[in-house]
Amino acid sequence: MGKSGNQQTKKQPYDERERLEIILSALNTGLALINEDLTIAWVNELTRSILPWDDLIGKICYKAAAQREEPCEGCGALKAFADGEIHETERQSPVDGRWHYIVSIPIRDKAGKVVSVLESVSDVTERKRAQIERDKALKELKILKKKLEEENIYLKSEIRDARLFTDMVGTSNALRNVQKRIEQVAPTDSSVLILGETGVGKELVARAIHDNSNRSTKPFIKINCAAIPSNLVESELFGHERGAFTDALQQRQGRFELADKGTLFLDEVSELSQDTQAKLLRVLQDGYFERVGGNRTLKSDVRLIAATNKDLNAEVAAGRFRADLFYRLNVYPITVPPLRKRREDIPLLVEHFISLLAPAIGKKIDMIPRQAMDLLDSYGWPGNIRELRNVIERSIITSSNSTLQLVDELLIKDQPKTPAPGSNASLDEVQRLHILAILEKTDWKIEGSKGAAQILQLKPSTLRHRMKKLGIKRQTEG
Repeated sequence: MGKSGNQQTKKQPYDERERLEIILSALNTGLALINEDLTIAWVNELTRSILPWDDLIGKICYKAAAQREEPCEGCGALKAFADGEIHETERQSPVDGRWHYIVSIPIRDKAGKVVSVLESVSDVTERKRAQIERDKALKELKILKKKLEEENIYLKSEIRDARLFTDMVGTSNALRNVQKRIEQVAPTDSSVLILGETGVGKELVARAIHDNSNRSTKPFIKINCAAIPSNLVESELFGHERGAFTDALQQRQGRFELADKGTLFLDEVSELSQDTQAKLLRVLQDGYFERVGGNRTLKSDVRLIAATNKDLNAEVAAGRFRADLFYRLNVYPITVPPLRKRREDIPLLVEHFISLLAPAIGKKIDMIPRQAMDLLDSYGWPGNIRELRNVIERSIITSSNSTLQLVDELLIKDQPKTPAPGSNASLDEVQRLHILAILEKTDWKIEGSKGAAQILQLKPSTLRHRMKKLGIKRQTEG
């Protein structure tokens, strides 16, 4: 019996430690036992197969695993030795770039002292990559959401602006001439160049052309070339690829793509740089362009309308604007007259702005004094319709009742440039300055309704004779 029992004992191939090591090595998790001096006391087979060392026992863990000269930042083993708690960390290997999830478990002796730390290491590279991609997608989604919100604000602004110009208000011959030219060119796809001073309503003309064209159901996209930094204009026009420049976090369509099959309105086109002018010319010639930072040629079917308050002939002569681009844009020019050349439209415009703005401000204006209308009619309006609208809005705000009360600044602006009472000016000088002031208010209109002769209560021939006598001549413009 004794002999048989001894034989059974000898047949046991492993002791308990070896059996435990076999079990731990079978796990699909890297395991390592770390001493207090951070040397490796034991590793399982998976850890041994991962790390490029013949013998890991006795090596310092951070040198063996990460090829570092000092402990890893936030080392879980050091924390476990310090506080006796379990710590979890994620770390990317500087050797192969893979991500690992590490659990550091303190091992205590009978007295409760932490004598070693068991670390389990799981490869979580795929999960980490998926997480990085998800975070990246969420960031891009956040950027896209912000962009959509901004575009929504832009769209609301566009709708609000469009409501201000639902119709071209006025019956003057100058305005009728503009309307006739719009009717002629709108059904075509010809390029249009709108000329006129600041504030005359060039965008209104561009919208009217689009609304009466075969493209009216397609986008009307506008860009103010003077309001965008020169280094960003090209990106705004043609778009950019992701990474084209520092802030290009994603691909973006330009205005030419957004306006495909529709109309693109370039306001203040004279402000484009020479380089951008050359690229714009190419698009007008054949319809092809590339996004900034891209190499793929794109095509867009766009009807182009441009506007400027400058004399492009003078700009071309000065070398600031390309002659070939000017000829491309100047297929069908439309000059929008300043307000001083369509004074008969002022009463209609005043009533239009009051009906539009008063309800929005919360006021009711049902009376316009004759004196106020005469002053509005005689003022020079250097800022044109835009200035008129602003004056009416301010007047509505400051009016204390339902009668329109003009703002004081307009009254000050309108003071005639005549010598002060009691000055040493001659009678001829007083007459000369007074006639000049009236002529400027009437835009040098002598005859007819609201002409200078009628205001001065003189016959047109008498006024001309007096002008000749006083040496009053209109200075040639330009």
